[in-house]
Amino acid sequence: MTDRSAPGGGGVQASGARSIAVGGDVGVAVTGDGARVVMLPAEAVRWAQEVDAPPGSANLPGSASGVFVGREDELARLRRLLADEGEVAVTQVSGTRAIHGLGGIGKSTLALHYAHSHRHTYTLAWWLNAATTEQIVTDLASLALRLCPQWAPTADVQERAAWAILWLQWHPGWLLVFDNVEHPDDLRHYLGTLPDGHHLATSRTATGWHAIAPTMPLGLLDADAAVSLLCTLALGEGQTPTPLQREEAGALAAELGHLPLALEQAGAYLFETGTALADYRALLGQVMDTAAGGIDPERTIARIWRHTLTAIEHRNPRAVTLLDAMAWLAPDDIPRALLAPLCSDTLSLGEVLGVLHSYNMISYSADRQSVSVHRLVQTVLQHRPATGPDRHPPGRQDAEHLIRQAIPTEDTNTQQWERLLPHAVALAASTPPHSPASTETADAFHATAQYLYRQGRDAHSIPLRTAALTQYEQVLGDTHPSTLNSRNNLALAYKSAGDLTRAVPLLEATLTQYEQVLGHANPDTLHSRNNLAQAYESAGDLTRAIPLYEATLTQREEVLGDTHPDTLASRNNLAYAYESAGDLTRAIPLLEATLTQYEQVLGHTHPDTLTSRNNLAGAYQSAGDLTRAIALHKATLAQREEDLGGTHPDTLRSRNNLATAYYAAGDLTRAIPLLEATLTQREGILGDTHPDTLSSRNNLATAYYAAGDLTRAIPLLEATLTQSEQVLGHTHPDTLASRNNLAGAYQSAGDLTRAIPLLEATLTQYEQVLGHTHPDTQTSRNNLARARKAAETVQQSDTSTPATAPGLQHPSDPSD
Repeated sequence: MTDRSAPGGGGVQASGARSIAVGGDVGVAVTGDGARVVMLPAEAVRWAQEVDAPPGSANLPGSASGVFVGREDELARLRRLLADEGEVAVTQVSGTRAIHGLGGIGKSTLALHYAHSHRHTYTLAWWLNAATTEQIVTDLASLALRLCPQWAPTADVQERAAWAILWLQWHPGWLLVFDNVEHPDDLRHYLGTLPDGHHLATSRTATGWHAIAPTMPLGLLDADAAVSLLCTLALGEGQTPTPLQREEAGALAAELGHLPLALEQAGAYLFETGTALADYRALLGQVMDTAAGGIDPERTIARIWRHTLTAIEHRNPRAVTLLDAMAWLAPDDIPRALLAPLCSDTLSLGEVLGVLHSYNMISYSADRQSVSVHRLVQTVLQHRPATGPDRHPPGRQDAEHLIRQAIPTEDTNTQQWERLLPHAVALAASTPPHSPASTETADAFHATAQYLYRQGRDAHSIPLRTAALTQYEQVLGDTHPSTLNSRNNLALAYKSAGDLTRAVPLLEATLTQYEQVLGHANPDTLHSRNNLAQAYESAGDLTRAIPLYEATLTQREEVLGDTHPDTLASRNNLAYAYESAGDLTRAIPLLEATLTQYEQVLGHTHPDTLTSRNNLAGAYQSAGDLTRAIALHKATLAQREEDLGGTHPDTLRSRNNLATAYYAAGDLTRAIPLLEATLTQREGILGDTHPDTLSSRNNLATAYYAAGDLTRAIPLLEATLTQSEQVLGHTHPDTLASRNNLAGAYQSAGDLTRAIPLLEATLTQYEQVLGHTHPDTQTSRNNLARARKAAETVQQSDTSTPATAPGLQHPSDPSD
């Protein structure tokens, strides 16, 4: 894969590069999700190296109850696991004592108590909400605000998160707590790039951790611990329960299934109201139903709340209104300012929150400027039936109103956007199936998604764009311009996330509707057509991508003119598609013409011009014209080093491409050191499984193979193939090239029993993905024929020699 221009187009309708550069002498870091490379100013990089965290630095949330009993053994085991392994995930126990479906078992409480107990043994203890990758990045960014106040307030969230990663790399001995991990794979990047501290994760998910971190399943409290916790909460710390009270507490704890959250909720009610343990148990009614293998925590909490909510409503009816609205927001860090419109004034808001806190329904942040609600609390509230003629579930309409009112009026107010972001995403993701639609709410979701797009985080906007599209369709109809734009944007978000199976059909439907509603030559239609062509190409479907690129280019030339940036981007994209299809007779003249126009219109050193020059060099290399390819690669690399610095992703790409040109020329003495240096930098900057890193690893392994160093080549090729299959999929062109190269290495080592099946599978996939006549397919076919012939020779001879497989000594598509 060579690097290439993003398609032209205004707004979110055209996808673009996700990396940014900050002028001047810069350093490089990656954002927490590994999705974006960020160039940091030199002084920020220096501060990341030089700034130390004050002793005991932490951002740990306060404990809801302040009481911790019954987990001493788990706490000691957790300490041992972290000391031995460096990372551990606390999950729900499996087996006969499993809690089905929801939380409340005490995972976060255990992690919090560990962090508080050991915070002074770490250089830093930092708590991260890990429900989404977006929230992880936001909480990492807050570390930069804490440690580097002289720079961080002027930086955006991505830059602050990248700074935090850099700081953690320079200052070992920290603890990162990833709370409520929904997808274990979200942590791969952190464990790969941050090895010098402890990683502690909590998750309701017990599976998916085997390749990431050891797990420590957490079960229910035992009976004695449950009784101790309930008595302490209900009677108050320091109070000794009577034997009768312990007996009654035991019966109540058993009915609550020894679920820690249920015990905390019941204890808070008992303490606030002075209700006797036996009387409270009678209020709960009959013994609850049990699910197979354990209790149902949602049913348990719901039964407790019938009485808790009644008590709260008697003290302050507005408190229930506020709690209902909070059920639809993100559970953590709900700003008081966001909730303020539901109360008459600041004093009233404080009183309402005080009532909820006294009943253990919410917890305060350290500065008391935000509150949190347990996820199980929210789930129970969300599942109550809708009331009234408007069909809104309780609190839903208020929550939508709060988000609409909080949308910043200025795009530049990054801090305000970031505080609102998790709550807008949560509101969108929790939209009930039959909730009434509203264009005002859809506009709020769209505005928030656009903020993410401008930040280069479009892949994280999918919940927002999905909810916005649904509401636009319901209110405006299927072909309204706002609906079409929303559908196009959702498709591009899927594409940014690598989900082509959903992106392509959506783009196809959108293009058809654009053509019907706006006409074939409308600029929005042309954007849509270009986006669909890109999606086809990303999926390896060049037979559909190329005609669409051709049609788009023709129309852009007619409508926009020959040198419009969108026209140049279309011409570049078409030329690259020709090259991918092996049609160099059309690709090279088009790339040469495009480069000349870029130089005339944008100048010789413009980033798009450098991209065009790099692509032309790659085409020369594919055509075997290595003299021109190497000269052009050298010129592009020198310019990028001068303009962007030695470690910018585009510079690394140019360095990789120059190395592969040396390889193609047979100059392994220059190719291998360059490939080794590039791989090392990509692993450090982009992470171990980034597609560019995989490409570098494949190229280096293939160079080792060509040099006859099979002891280094084969393990590297095996690791690369495994990672390519996981990250890119089994039929991605880069995965096919990796599989092809590994098979060739097996053959050269004389291991035909592994080489031939791999070559057969690779050929079948090449034929399916690229077609029977593509050059890579033909190369794969030749390699298989060569291996089979070698196998026949082995059968006829007492001894065998390793096959050279000359067709594999120049790897398929070596440049990225």
